[in-house]
Amino acid sequence: MERTVHHLLTTKGTEVHSIRSDVKVIDALAILADKNIGAVVVVDDGELVGILSERDYARKVILKGRASHSTSVADIMTPDPVTIGLSATLTDCMTMMTEHRFRHLPVVDDGELVGVISIGDVVSGVIDDQRFLIEQLESYITG
Repeated sequence: MERTVHHLLTTKGTEVHSIRSDVKVIDALAILADKNIGAVVVVDDGELVGILSERDYARKVILKGRASHSTSVADIMTPDPVTIGLSATLTDCMTMMTEHRFRHLPVVDDGELVGVISIGDVVSGVIDDQRFLIEQLESYITG
């Protein structure tokens, strides 16, 4: 049985780093660096309104000559991010991430943000699933 997002979050944890949309980009970058993450969700008044990734920064600040100290997160975030539910499989996640070309996916349950998964989390989960399957097959063959 393929693992789900729920299983992945059980292993990874559900800690979510978020910022408000009115925060300056420099402060968002500090969070990314401090937490060693590639994206942070943007939450205003308890509602998921966007996601800000290193890619957003590179393309919408650096390449456009903007200043990180004066540009707000709202100006460069990806608004209304695609989300995924707890019952989705890891294959569902990989498919969605590949089709939309992003590396971070907010997880929502009953309208509430409950986690964020990265492509690294998904790949790690798939590798673990394959390792388990190989062990089971080896045990069956030799048993």
